[in-house]
Amino acid sequence: MEQSFQRWVSNTADLKIDHIETDGGVIRLYYLSTLTDQKVIYQYLIPRLQGMNGSTITMPEIEREIGVSEEQRIFDENQIIDCLLSGGAYIQLEQAEYGIYFPVKNTVSRQVSPPENETNILGPQNSFVESLEINLALIRKYIRSPRLFHERMIVGETAPTEIALVYMDGITDEENVQTVRQRIHDLMVDSVIDASMLVQYIKDKEFCVFPQLVLTERPDRAVAGLLQGQVVVFVQGSPLAILGPVTFIQLFQATEDSYFRWSISTFLRLLRFLAMFLALLLTPAYVAALTYHYEIIPADLLISLAQSRSRVPFPPLFEAIMLEGIIELLREAGARLPTKIGQTIGIVGGIVIGQAIVQAGFTSNILIIIVALGALSSFSSPNYILGAVIRVLRFPIILLAGFWGGFGIAVGVSFLLTHLLRQTSLGRPYLHPVYPLRFADLKDSFIRAPIQFFGMRPQLYRPKDDYRFSPRKAEQMDDIDE
Repeated sequence: MEQSFQRWVSNTADLKIDHIETDGGVIRLYYLSTLTDQKVIYQYLIPRLQGMNGSTITMPEIEREIGVSEEQRIFDENQIIDCLLSGGAYIQLEQAEYGIYFPVKNTVSRQVSPPENETNILGPQNSFVESLEINLALIRKYIRSPRLFHERMIVGETAPTEIALVYMDGITDEENVQTVRQRIHDLMVDSVIDASMLVQYIKDKEFCVFPQLVLTERPDRAVAGLLQGQVVVFVQGSPLAILGPVTFIQLFQATEDSYFRWSISTFLRLLRFLAMFLALLLTPAYVAALTYHYEIIPADLLISLAQSRSRVPFPPLFEAIMLEGIIELLREAGARLPTKIGQTIGIVGGIVIGQAIVQAGFTSNILIIIVALGALSSFSSPNYILGAVIRVLRFPIILLAGFWGGFGIAVGVSFLLTHLLRQTSLGRPYLHPVYPLRFADLKDSFIRAPIQFFGMRPQLYRPKDDYRFSPRKAEQMDDIDE
């Protein structure tokens, strides 16, 4: 048996084999020291096995002594390897027909802490961690219902990874669940290290530039999605949950929108949409106006522009591309450096480089303001991936504006709209509720209506149970408001 293990687990220094001698025979205990809890092995398991007395010892007696069931019996070597790699101990008695799996997994995980990327002023201040069990426990903490179902799957040929599919029975449409389940089952990959990798494997269309599924580190956002009819997927070792299906409009909705009053949430959502347009079109509009459309610039502003650009030797297109590239370099450098140094580099670098470029005559003051405003607008997106997409799309639209002016911007925007119209998320329309138009779901799209209008769940998810609360209860809430 030891030679077999050495053949299967070659060059594995953490494979431990303990020989426990008893009156009734020798018991072998196999485990991987890096995956098992040593305290359980040396303070519970080994003393129990050493304390067995008798002229003969059988496997059923060992099962009763350590408290395991018949379901934990192992008969072949493949099961033994799976047992060890899952953090268990394998117990083998000489001349026995089978061995025993005993769970002694050592769970190494950081503590639950406030979210770092999706920070909120209001609402719960906890986030998912790298442990699948802890993440599922966080969901159970919010939804104490037998209708919360979850399925376990193993993905990965070389490095198997456990994946959990979570949904609400009686609310989530079975078609959505089956779509995600089938896409995960069909995966033939070496490994899935993180949820962000799994998203790339199970999304609808490979060449869509916008996120088709949402990644979140907040349990309250995952719970809200489950109660609406969304499907949630967890990956062992990843602190992110996958939500789907989603819409393009939902990418501008923050978790704390549900915690503010409807008027504040509506204002913030409209501000985010405005920020997206500024981030995408402000610099291209500058390039188009100075290259082809001087007539649309007010006379007073045109004089300031002429004075600002009097020493600039480059055309507006090159000037804009250069500044946008510098902004992206500063952002990337700040993200890769340690936190304190990165913040310093971002602030000091932006000020120093901006002043130096203007004084050297490489660009104008007005373009510095426009590029800075566009960069700030791109960071206002609640979804990090969407903000990165907007920053990337800005460059081709600047090029179109430099080549064809306003017509080029119109071509770029038309292409993006056409691209969005063709996209889906788990087979659901990506521009819902605008296309196809669903008036009932507009209450939680660009605006957020008062809470008494949220009696029905969004029709995008096709929930089995349409009502969050009964119409009679909604009428009672209206009476209370009056």
